[in-house]
Amino acid sequence: MEQNINVNEINELVRKESAFVDALKFEINKVIVGQDQMIDRLLIGLLGKGHILLEGVPGLAKTLAINTLAKAINAKFSRIQFTPDLLPADVIGTLIYNVQENKFEVRKGPIFANLVLADEINRAPAKVQSALLEAMQERQVTIGDKTFKLEEPFLVMATQNPVEQEGTYPLPEAQVDRFMLKTIIDYPTQKEELEILRRNMKENFMQVNPVTTTKQILDAREVVKKIYIDPKIEQYILDIVFATRYPERYGLEELKPLINFGASPRASINLAIASKAYAFLNKRGFVIPEDVRAMVYDVLRHRIGLTYEAEAENVTTEDIIEKIVNTVEVP
Repeated sequence: MEQNINVNEINELVRKESAFVDALKFEINKVIVGQDQMIDRLLIGLLGKGHILLEGVPGLAKTLAINTLAKAINAKFSRIQFTPDLLPADVIGTLIYNVQENKFEVRKGPIFANLVLADEINRAPAKVQSALLEAMQERQVTIGDKTFKLEEPFLVMATQNPVEQEGTYPLPEAQVDRFMLKTIIDYPTQKEELEILRRNMKENFMQVNPVTTTKQILDAREVVKKIYIDPKIEQYILDIVFATRYPERYGLEELKPLINFGASPRASINLAIASKAYAFLNKRGFVIPEDVRAMVYDVLRHRIGLTYEAEAENVTTEDIIEKIVNTVEVP
């Protein structure tokens, strides 16, 4: 009974604290047509203190979405276009010699923002990628002998173009694992594209007004942590992740030759956090299996390594996740 009272309290708290979500989505939708999944994933990353890897062809409003979100929460936004000649200093900053003062001064790079767009991250060499990923993981940057904490909320949305692979540096698995979610975005529907077409012909774009603050986002993060997750749901999350490592234990022997390596412990952590954030967006103080199922593809698709056999048979990580989700018992 004690537990019920607590869950009811959390439910009430979530309802109160998540009131800004509708206003925020409404504000973003003044500029962005469709792409609800991308907007939801951005909010989940923001509430779950994670980063997002977006994959989609150019022109799907990726830059516009994160820029609009930054305006709507009154946060600082910066965009880094990753190119083959980019240097780590172009991302994190460097020491500049001041002739008048006769000393070195710190010049901070574009990473010092709340929302950072790393456009076409796979176009830059490994050194630059690792500088960015270190900042993402440690949430701090060292320039010379000084270490600077990055201001919270801090979210990196990195994009990859799935089509053009010439002259790119694919992200190593260990680095990709640091992204909480990998989201695939697709073309808009005909109806949505007609609306996009009409808005662009008029060229009188709606102004985005700040409807919440970064402080409110940070407060909401604390509420997300309090969302109740039942031990049965925790076990469900572990079963899904363990099925990627030991499929034979779950009656999925046919997957064994297709999986090179399974998801890391970061997958379990991120699936639990993302499910809590998803419950928060749905104004619920507890996690249900549907929350886990809604987030499982985004959390796992970049964390499962495929064998040559899987690639030869055109099996994707999505196919593997689907089989696991359809086999593992739902609590």
